[in-house]
Amino acid sequence: MLRAARGGARLLLPARGGAEVRAGSAPVHPTGTSCPASPRSAGPSLSPQRWLRWRLLQQAAPRAAAPPAVGRWLLVCSGTVAGAVVLGGVTRLTESGLSMVDWHLVKEMKPPRTQQEWEAEFQKYQQFPEFKFLNHDMTLREFKFIWYMEYSHRMWGRVVGLAYILPAAYFWRKGWLSRPMKGCVLALCGLVCFQGLLGWYMVKSGLEEKPDSYDIPRVSQYRLAAHLGSALVLYSASLWTGLSLLLPQHKLPETRQLLRLRQFAHGTTALIFLTALSGAFVAGLDAGLVYNSFPKMGERWIPDDILAFSPVLKNIFENPTTVQFDHRILGIASITAITALYLFSRKIPLPRRTRMAVTSLLAVACVQVGLGISTLLLYVPTPLAATHQSGSLALLSVALWLMSELRRVPK
Repeated sequence: MLRAARGGARLLLPARGGAEVRAGSAPVHPTGTSCPASPRSAGPSLSPQRWLRWRLLQQAAPRAAAPPAVGRWLLVCSGTVAGAVVLGGVTRLTESGLSMVDWHLVKEMKPPRTQQEWEAEFQKYQQFPEFKFLNHDMTLREFKFIWYMEYSHRMWGRVVGLAYILPAAYFWRKGWLSRPMKGCVLALCGLVCFQGLLGWYMVKSGLEEKPDSYDIPRVSQYRLAAHLGSALVLYSASLWTGLSLLLPQHKLPETRQLLRLRQFAHGTTALIFLTALSGAFVAGLDAGLVYNSFPKMGERWIPDDILAFSPVLKNIFENPTTVQFDHRILGIASITAITALYLFSRKIPLPRRTRMAVTSLLAVACVQVGLGISTLLLYVPTPLAATHQSGSLALLSVALWLMSELRRVPK
């Protein structure tokens, strides 16, 4: 039966021992300890029937929310992933990704120090296609620059791994993670490890000899897209979970307009994600250097060589002209969807913080479109291109913030 009391309702069991359970806490054994794990370990004080009741109560008891420290930790983790994405983009733009030709988890953490060690590292690089066909006149000083770029990216990746795994182990041991949160944290830590392996798998594609290819040595655009895509998934999941734990939910009336706005926001976020992912194919094929004009591609709206490859499906992922055209279309579709989302949201009464998220999304989208067009017209200068790549991450972040603001309050 339920007995009202100051401090909350108490559920009393009409049984020997007079044990009681406060709402929101786990059931306690009549002796004052926590509920035993099995009837055998309960001793004579609890029969199997009584033990079963205790277990049912324990499962039905509301779970305490995760401490704010867990949410802040996940936001920090998402920040480290964002740093890795930005640094990886700069590494790609400076053509530094193939400078380190082997991979060791611990051994490569120590960079070369002496002249002899640097020459040995340079000689290893000279055995691979990028040096033979593209950088055959490179000096040791130039090699050091691209080597340190790739080295920084790899070391930052290890920082990301530690930022996830070490605090996760601490929070797990402290008991601050609920069962669903444990599954989420395990998935995030597993994705971090997978991301490191996928990065090396991508680099290997650029180190392979391709006798039948007349193209310059580069990593596979498919593996590059997979590497970026998994990083974006890791970033999005960490940011979403952190915001869900820290931001209080708005108790918005579940009207038809709000439901449509929520669905619209989800679809727009998916479109932003797809546009960012298509940028990996643009970078992997150097498609930004094909048609450096806007809004037309050269003298035409649709270039003649857009379907030059056979079969036709191959053009979508391997024809630089088609890849750039697709990225343009996705970018235009994204800014159109964001503008429509903003205009539709003006018809709905929203909290101030939610209104700020919608306005910020439109503002960041306009800046991102400007950066993309400028990067194209100026023949992809490295600082501007790196800013454009970072802008895609900022746009995705604001879209996730808006989704978090519009999420449904659980009943």
